[in-house]
Amino acid sequence: MGVKSKAAAAILVLLLFLGSLWLQGGLDYHWESCLKAYNQENNSIPPPPPPQPHQLNNSNVVKGTGVLETCPGQNFQVSLLVFHLLAAPASTSDVLLQPYLSSWDELVKFMEALGPMVGLISQEIQSKTSIIRELALLAEKSPEAELGPGVLSLNPVGKQAESPPDSGGYHSVRSMIRMELDQGLVDFERQTDSGCRTILRLHRALLWLKLFLGKLAEIPAAGRLESPSELCREAYQITLAKHHSWFVRRAAEIAFIAMPERNFFFRLLCVQNQEDLSRVLTKVVQATGEVYNRTQRALEEHGMLDLP
Repeated sequence: MGVKSKAAAAILVLLLFLGSLWLQGGLDYHWESCLKAYNQENNSIPPPPPPQPHQLNNSNVVKGTGVLETCPGQNFQVSLLVFHLLAAPASTSDVLLQPYLSSWDELVKFMEALGPMVGLISQEIQSKTSIIRELALLAEKSPEAELGPGVLSLNPVGKQAESPPDSGGYHSVRSMIRMELDQGLVDFERQTDSGCRTILRLHRALLWLKLFLGKLAEIPAAGRLESPSELCREAYQITLAKHHSWFVRRAAEIAFIAMPERNFFFRLLCVQNQEDLSRVLTKVVQATGEVYNRTQRALEEHGMLDLP
């Protein structure tokens, strides 16, 4: 094996290792997420199917109707992402877990579309969403679980059990926090696979993605547009770098180099130019921000922003 082949193999092994570290303690003490659809064989709670396509692109967003259409022939659908994000807020301050996790399913597809170097992290994101789904399923089945009658499991859209919005258990971020605190499932001193700790890792990753997409949507008054690679790096340094070791921060730079150019994002979101991209991503960022802010308040009120 030549020197170049050995170097390439070493980099691949390194990135695979770092993909595990990113979320394994990871959106706190290692890496965070650049994000393939959640398609785990043994996943007992599959994501909902995408809606049927209506048009070929998102041109009606550009025309000001505010509607995002399905983009045929692609795994990632920005319309489906926004659909789930808008469905997540509940009451005045809560977030429903089913559409929240479904939003992550789409974000995983988005990041996987960016290529293997960036998409390596998607498996760790999927593992986090899988933890919460499995906790919900176990709690629903457990006779000892103090969840109350008619608790919602995290089923696909259209198949939710009949239950009021304030039902217990893993129905929403706040109901999960209450239940896990009541049952002593949250450890403030050591790492566990509690739903609260897992949500915190996803929550930190969501801020990174929100900032990255917001930067990608910007249209500067003058000067050149920064490359997605540069924007990804900037967003990482502002949000996730502080949770990571020096080694992981250096390795993150390698992954950002592999970020596709801006024209790729035009195709991925079915738009024609930067103006159209900006309009579509602004909707994504606004919906993401609402979900992020509600989750932030819930975690902050219970002192959970620094769970180990």
